[in-house]
Amino acid sequence: MGLSWSHILIVLVLFVLLFGRGKISELMGDLAQGIKSFKKGMAEDDEAPAKDPKVIEHKTVKPAAKSASRAKAPRKQKSG
Repeated sequence: MGLSWSHILIVLVLFVLLFGRGKISELMGDLAQGIKSFKKGMAEDDEAPAKDPKVIEHKTVKPAAKSASRAKAPRKQKSG
């Protein structure tokens, strides 16, 4: 059983009656502002790497000498 045009029309009328024309237009305006600010933020993110490229400096680290107490003994294999 699907929705007919009359069902959809009734739902739309109830929606307008509950929220009113002014409230619906405010919601659409807020949605539009949200989309605009999202697009603006995405455009700013795309421009940022071109202005400030990040440079990673590598430092050489001397390996620490292994002490005798930390050396691992070979594992014994179980036969069986």
